[in-house]
Formats: sequence, structure tokens, C-alpha cells
Amino acid sequence: MRKKALITGGTSSLGIKTIEEFAKAGYDIIFTFNSNEVKAKKIIDSIKSNYDINIECKKLDLQRESDIIALFDGIESLDCLVNNAAYNNDCDILEHTKDEFVKTLEVNLVGPFLMSKYAYELLSKAKGNIINVASSNGIDSMYPESVDYDASKAALINMTKNLMKAFSPQVRVNAIAPGWIETTKTEDMNPNFRESEINKIALKRFAMPEEIAKTIIFLASDDASYINGSIITVDGGRL
Repeated sequence: MRKKALITGGTSSLGIKTIEEFAKAGYDIIFTFNSNEVKAKKIIDSIKSNYDINIECKKLDLQRESDIIALFDGIESLDCLVNNAAYNNDCDILEHTKDEFVKTLEVNLVGPFLMSKYAYELLSKAKGNIINVASSNGIDSMYPESVDYDASKAALINMTKNLMKAFSPQVRVNAIAPGWIETTKTEDMNPNFRESEINKIALKRFAMPEEIAKTIIFLASDDASYINGSIITVDGGRL
């Protein structure tokens, strides 16, 4: 019987590469999307044409607990949960509103908590694992314009440790903390800002999404069977 992975935020750049890595490893896959159903179906077509696995997508609003409960009602087994979906809305710190701040926390922190809570029973049966996608913004590279995002990722790191303590030894729980990743968003970045950020990185470049995805699949694998409660920073070396 093949292992099964559940990946949130599957239509993002990192989500797509993470799906590909799990497909390469022979997992059946369920991934979620928030709004872009057309892109989600294209991902399914691409994976099915290249890998002999079962894959399906589910629309999910992480702000709605009822959606999360309904998602797990349709899952019979699970070996790995990747909490990858995230929300951010950068702006001047004084322009952040309460509603936007709360939305960021609901998607980036409360959503992963509920996903982990409802996944626990399935994962414990499989001796599975949870991987939370945090950010170096939650550790040592904060930006005032993303105060809500940075706070949510710092809290996600803390929550990873608490989930590890609560869920062990049945379920391993780890997190990764990526730095800058090459995405469609960074392509439109101000060139001067991009250069200044690259100069802060020892490897002098942003990560490719597949480099982060390979870290995720490693943590999901038996090769990481004794890694638990760890926060793996993948930022090219912060200077």
C-alpha cells in the first residue's frame, strides 16, 4: 500500500515542487487550493502524465474549521501532512488593519493547528509526521511591512515544538524555515531591494522552490526517522 501525503497550498511555487517530490517518492497525494481550481487541475494532469500515483485536489479555506473537518472526513489514511499554505499582505506597518492581521494568523497559524489536530488520529496509526513550512522571517530576518506574517511564522515555530511534545512518540513534528525563494512574486521585486537581500545571503542567490521541497521530502522520509521537533533553516546562510 502506497503512503499518502496531504499538502496545503498546492498551487504555490513551493507547493507544486513539493507535490512533485512526493510523487517521485511514490506517495499518493491530496493537495488543497484556495481559489485557483484551473491551476490545480493542471497540476493533477501534469503529475498523472509523469507518475503512476493517485492524486486529487480539494478546495479549502483554512479560515473555516468546517472546511477542514469536511476534508478529513474523506481521508481514510495519511502518512504525512505538509502545512504549506500561507497568506501575507505586505504594507507599511501603520497601515496594517486588525482584519488583515487576524486573517494572516488564521491562515498561517490557526489553520495549521487545526489541520494537525484533525490529522493526528490518522497520522498516529501510520507513525507518520507533520512538516510545518515556517520562515526565516520568524527567526532572524523580520520586516516591519510583514509584521503579521513574521509574527505568524514565529508562532508556527513555537507551535511545532508544542505539537512535537504532545504528539510524540506516535507522530514526528518538524518545521522548515526557508529564506527567500524564487517565485512569481520575487520576479517582480524592486531590483535594488533584491540586490540588497541577496547580499545578505552567503550563497548570493535566492533558493529555487525545488531546493526547499527536497528538504520537506527528506523530513518526511525514513532517513529523518530520528529528527523530531527540529526547525531546519534553509536560507543559504544568513550574513
